[in-house]
Amino acid sequence: MKKRHEVLFNQLETYRSEILEVANTVSDEDAEKIPAGFNNNIRWNLGHIYLDQYLWIQAVAKEPADVPEKFNSWFGYGTSPADFTEETPSVRVLKELLKTQPARIKETYGERLEEEFAPTEMGMHTIEQVLVRTIFHEGMHLQTILDIKKCM
Repeated sequence: MKKRHEVLFNQLETYRSEILEVANTVSDEDAEKIPAGFNNNIRWNLGHIYLDQYLWIQAVAKEPADVPEKFNSWFGYGTSPADFTEETPSVRVLKELLKTQPARIKETYGERLEEEFAPTEMGMHTIEQVLVRTIFHEGMHLQTILDIKKCM
């Protein structure tokens, strides 16, 4: 594996650890709260982070992603906690999925990071490019989670 790919996976694992550290300071009850001015709660943000990474990989690779059934209807773009059902994963389950996701992505795609695919609407055409984008996206949602926590 190239050095830059090792760095990329290290960043993914490090930033994911930061999200999980923050998530571990939130009670299940607080993870359900939607403060004034917000559209979603912490639980939704955790599920969305997990889903988004796989959706972008799937958009580039045109291969099925490791996304549990119904995740898109609970955590996809434009959804909200109003879409949750009794089947929606708990915060505990989401944290476990988030914890194991970087290693699963590395195992599945680690040797394919530079493989060329047809470009997405954003021009990304490798999984490496997708991971750069999704790491940025995670940072945005980490800040949202921190902002929600401040409002509690």
